[in-house]
Amino acid sequence: MRGAGVRAGRGTWRKTGLGLAVPMALLLIWQGAAAAGMLDVLLFPPPSAIAARLYEMAGSGELFTHVAATLGRLIPGYAAGAVTGALAGFLMGVSRTADALLSPLFAALYALPKIATLPLLLLVFGLNETPKVLSVALTVFFAVQINTLAGVRQIHPRMLETARSYGASGLRMLRFVLLPGALPGLVTGLRTATGLGVVVVVAVEFVASENGLGFLIWNSWTLFQPDRMYVGLVSVALLGALFSGAVSQAGRRAMPWRAGAPRHRPVARGGVPR
Repeated sequence: MRGAGVRAGRGTWRKTGLGLAVPMALLLIWQGAAAAGMLDVLLFPPPSAIAARLYEMAGSGELFTHVAATLGRLIPGYAAGAVTGALAGFLMGVSRTADALLSPLFAALYALPKIATLPLLLLVFGLNETPKVLSVALTVFFAVQINTLAGVRQIHPRMLETARSYGASGLRMLRFVLLPGALPGLVTGLRTATGLGVVVVVAVEFVASENGLGFLIWNSWTLFQPDRMYVGLVSVALLGALFSGAVSQAGRRAMPWRAGAPRHRPVARGGVPR
């Protein structure tokens, strides 16, 4: 067992090292090209200059102010969308009536770009934080709902029959069969929703905010401050990676029995098995 743990640890470090190799190589190439005059440093400042600007903005607290504003919209929106999406997907998976009632509506709304709803949300709720949080929540909702529904429908009928033959029903069926069976789909939806949520919150901050990482990127481009713009882009990338990694780690802890198993793939609405 100890040897297996050591090998697993080495495999993790090796995977991490390989994952960092390509970004580090690209940064070195970028730095070298800028130093050799192959790039216009006004448009593409070298990574060393971007790092210096990042350090300056972090030291002054400006960067953390923008990060906090983005997280203040992303986290509540993600939580609201994840909870409601999981409930809707699970309900549609276990109830044919709920599926028949909600599927046409969700199919129509799913095709609508969620960022396109921002003007309507601003019209209804005004120029405050609510429309920005709801834009994220709508995006997360559909990613989680679709994959949770797929997870419920992929539970093998024989598992349900076996559980019923042993007297499982109601809450026991829910706890020991339906929830574990749907969990891979739910986790896939949560992971997919992390990236989508970050994209939407940044896009919303482009047009309807005076703070946040999206505002930092757009405002820096408007004022032609490429180094600050790249700081915003790097911060968004790191935020998305950390957020996605946290959700993935939580998913692995929630499903220890799936260690080493093939990952559950996201399912598009048109490909959900019936």
